[in-house]
Formats: sequence, structure tokens, C-alpha cells
Amino acid sequence: MTPPDTLAASSFNMLLWVAGQHGANVPALSAAVGFDAAATTAGPDARVPIAIIQRLWPLVMEATQDPYFDVHIGSYINFATAGTLAYVLMHAPTVGAAITQLCRYQDVACQGVRTFPTPAPEWPGGIWLNLELTSAAIVHPQCVLNSELSIYLAAFGTLTGQPVAPQVVRLAYPRPADTRAHEQAFGTMNLEFDAPLTQVAFDAVTLALPVLHANPALFPLFEQHAAALLAQLPANQPPTLAERVRGEIVRLLKGEPPTLAAVAAQLCLGVRTLQLKLKEAGHTYQQLLDAVRSDLAQRHLRESHLSISDVAFLLGYSEPSVFVRSFKKWTGQTPGAFRR
Repeated sequence: MTPPDTLAASSFNMLLWVAGQHGANVPALSAAVGFDAAATTAGPDARVPIAIIQRLWPLVMEATQDPYFDVHIGSYINFATAGTLAYVLMHAPTVGAAITQLCRYQDVACQGVRTFPTPAPEWPGGIWLNLELTSAAIVHPQCVLNSELSIYLAAFGTLTGQPVAPQVVRLAYPRPADTRAHEQAFGTMNLEFDAPLTQVAFDAVTLALPVLHANPALFPLFEQHAAALLAQLPANQPPTLAERVRGEIVRLLKGEPPTLAAVAAQLCLGVRTLQLKLKEAGHTYQQLLDAVRSDLAQRHLRESHLSISDVAFLLGYSEPSVFVRSFKKWTGQTPGAFRR
């Protein structure tokens, strides 16, 4: 069996703890995602499947009544509690060196995100820090991108003892109705949405900022531990057929539901072959389509500028009433009740 992509248990526990500090019932959240955190995340180097935290995101936002919880999370946490990667960054000499280590050991924190630098010709000596989602288990990409950026920028501020403001932030998702939370968390009003890739630009002055209290003697010790953890992780595995089908459904879902034949064609498979392979894996196409629609519906309903009719259209329903019935079947409540 293909091992799942994972993230550090410290990151999972940190999300639960912050949610609890903001009114959420932590035991209820753990039970809702079918995960016993106390029994399965013991030890500083324990791992949690990414799929678990993906199920947790919408529940946390609902429980805390904060639709921008993912954007705010960097300001809620103590960076020093974020595990091995945090200690590596805390003893790097400069912000630029910390970013280098972040890119090198990102998988220690989360296997689902690839961070890598590219030159920023607009700011000589500067870089673009790029974030690319790599795990098919990620079904709430906006939450992942927002939380990663929020934590990185807050961490750089903690490391230097001063706000670290990027030159520009590009985000690979549509502009929300209200961007004030993003401007505050990301430290700039220079935000670009619907970008092909999520990127943050830092100039040379920012990269040269020294990390306060960095201990050159401790740095190689923590780096050695991070390297050992990285070596123990299984390489990112290719997505399962079900994950590939879900990805194609998301890509093709534009005003009407994609047919099984359309998805099969994208995967270079015959319709019958795809049906049989899904059945062997314990899935049906309709189950995967419903799961994608349910996840997307909950995400869209948190966008206050979208009406329920808008959400129904985005999910490929010709009549809002049909969407309402489907949503109630998936969640036990109507879209209006869920939104309230």
C-alpha cells in the first residue's frame, strides 16, 4: 500500500491547540476527523496523514467562527513550538539563510508543499519564495497556502524581532470579498490574486536581516537532526487513481458536472476500465464526484459574496433546489443553516 503524505504531529497539535484557544471543542474536533491525537502523535517526531488535517480545516473555521482562521494562524502561534524545522530556522544567521533551510527541510514540516526560491530581477539580490502544492490529499488548497504564508511571515518576524514585509504577495486563488485580513497577516497591501503560482518577493535588505539569538554552535546539531528526519520520510508518492479522478473533477467542474467519460479521457483510460479500477479500489465515480462537490460547497459557502444560487452553479447544478437537497444529504443541514 502506498504510504500517505504526512505532516509533523507538532503542526497538527498546534492547529488543535490554537482552535481550542479560540472557542473550539478540541476533543469534538478530534472525534469528528476520526483521529485520537493523544494516542497517535506522541513524541516530537511523530507524523500525521495530510488527509486528516484537510478534514480538520473546515471544522476549525466553523468551530472558531473565524472564516479567516487560516490567514490569522501565524499571529496565534508560538513559532518555537513548531518542531524541528523551527529550531533549524532559529539558529540560521540571516533571514536568507533561514529561507534556504526552509526550502531544504520543508518536508519535515509537511510533505504536501514544495517551497523553492527563484531570482527576483525586479529587486536585485532578492528572491521569490514559491509555494507549490504537491499532495493529492490536499482538498483545501487555499487553507494550506494561507496558513503556510501566515506562519512563515510571522516566523520571520519572530526571528528578527521586527515585522518582515514582503515586496509583493501573489496568491493562486481568486480574490476574496474582503482582503483586510490578508493585508494585515502578510504585511503588505500589494496582493495579487488568481496568480499561476503562490509567491512572496523579498528584497536583498530583508534577506540580510540577522536572526536574533542565533547560536552557530547549535545550528549544525538541529540541521543534522532535520536531515535524519528527512531521510526517514518516504518519498512523495504518485497520487492514487481516486486522487487523480478527484483532481480531474475539480479541474473540469465549471458550470456542469464532468462526465465519467470526460474524466476517463483526461486520464487516457476507457470508461469501463476506469469504472473497474475504481471498483477494485473501493470507489465509484459518483462517490468521488459527491465528495468533491461537498468539499467545494463548504468552501464556497464561507465566501460571503457568493449566493447559494452562485454556489449551486459553480458545482454544476442547474437548479439551486437540487443542490440544497444534495448538501443536506452530505452534511445533515441546509446550505443556509451551514452558512449561519
